[in-house]
Amino acid sequence: MLTDAFSIVLALVAMRLAARPAKGTYTFGLKRAEILSAQANGLTLLLAAAWLGFEAVRRLLHPPEVTGWMVLVTALCGVAVNLAATWCLSKANRASLNVEGAYQHILNDLYAFIGTAVAGVIVMTTGFARADTIATLFVVVLMVKAGCGLLRDSGRILLEAAPAGLDPDAIGHELAGMPSVAEVHDLHIWTITSGEPALSAHVLVHPGGDCHAVRRDLDKRLADAYGLTHTTLQIDHEDPAAGAAPPASAAPHCVGGHGPTHRSARRVP
Repeated sequence: MLTDAFSIVLALVAMRLAARPAKGTYTFGLKRAEILSAQANGLTLLLAAAWLGFEAVRRLLHPPEVTGWMVLVTALCGVAVNLAATWCLSKANRASLNVEGAYQHILNDLYAFIGTAVAGVIVMTTGFARADTIATLFVVVLMVKAGCGLLRDSGRILLEAAPAGLDPDAIGHELAGMPSVAEVHDLHIWTITSGEPALSAHVLVHPGGDCHAVRRDLDKRLADAYGLTHTTLQIDHEDPAAGAAPPASAAPHCVGGHGPTHRSARRVP
């Protein structure tokens, strides 16, 4: 319950920090505070799972005396409190990884109390004291699953991986196939914070092409097909001498470019 309270406080503090406007050296503001909060919640879930797992194995080998009715009463009180907390958090925006982190803490605590209530009934009716420990091990598995999921998703955002469901290579090929586009390189797709994907790219337009029209067409395509509205496109004209297919050994347009180059199949005379 103490870790649940900590996770909610941490989520609220992160939300307040993320709501601050961008200024100074923090050009994106403090939006990533929510991702750090989600990572902290994932880590505390794994630490709690490790502690509970250790205690469960120890008590499975050397079971202590368990008073069934005390276990049941404690569990029912915990279920009531966590049901209310889970219901409140389920109405929040769980697309936010920060909110999801706090929600997973409460939800796993609810599972723990339900398992404890079942174990209490078994202890009262059969005297099987290890039921409490076995229930704990099931909850540990759920906590590890939730904690690993939070660490994986928050880690992808912190490492600026492309959002799930967006293939940078496929998008690059599609952009390169748009009218008047000769090449797309330095294509980056990442997530600023939950629900805020962003894209930047350097686009070369065929000689004589309308740079402004190309940018508008690419922006519209990215928004309509992929929901990418936070885009930064650098548009330049291709060197007329590059109209033919470049040799494999040709140097990239940008020195120290990042990522693959996507060339248009169209050629202009």
